[in-house]
Amino acid sequence: MNTRRHFMLMAVAAVLGGAGAGADEAAAANAAIRYMQRVAADLIVAQRDGRPAAYYRVITRHADLPAISLYSLGQYQNQLPKSKRYAFYRGVAGFMSRYFADQAKDYRVVKADFSPTTRRDGDFTLVYSQLTLASGSVYSVTWRLARRRSGYRIADVRVLGFSLVYLQQRIFQSYISKKGGNVGALVAALTQ
Repeated sequence: MNTRRHFMLMAVAAVLGGAGAGADEAAAANAAIRYMQRVAADLIVAQRDGRPAAYYRVITRHADLPAISLYSLGQYQNQLPKSKRYAFYRGVAGFMSRYFADQAKDYRVVKADFSPTTRRDGDFTLVYSQLTLASGSVYSVTWRLARRRSGYRIADVRVLGFSLVYLQQRIFQSYISKKGGNVGALVAALTQ
């Protein structure tokens, strides 16, 4: 085969391969955006209900609770016995649901618009949105999604550039530190 023909075949293969990769990436982006639209709908239903129990259902359905919970422990992560993990995850979901129910009183979302583009961030997919509040204020919110066997799960949410998971980690680590490094005290407080 001459060099020119070989070059042309390689170029066609590269273009076709790139087109396939682009199509796969576009399909993944669309799937992530559709997932977040379902999450937004679930959150608006929970907001209308207003009770922490409504948020708890959304959080346990959509959040990557094991990853969020363990990250929230930070340096104390290895001190959580495996036998206490499930109870801790439930406690974290309860903590988050009470927080969201409380915040929703002042930050009532009336509309969520999602950008048609997403971005890869290592193993995560970032989905960008604009949330419009009843007050007319608009906030940019970035959703960090983890791919799991059962689909996507929310790994973090950034509002005004602040990571909610990081803020939760600071709260939990401060509490554990005040309790002399006793992770069990946090688990007990979250599961009461």
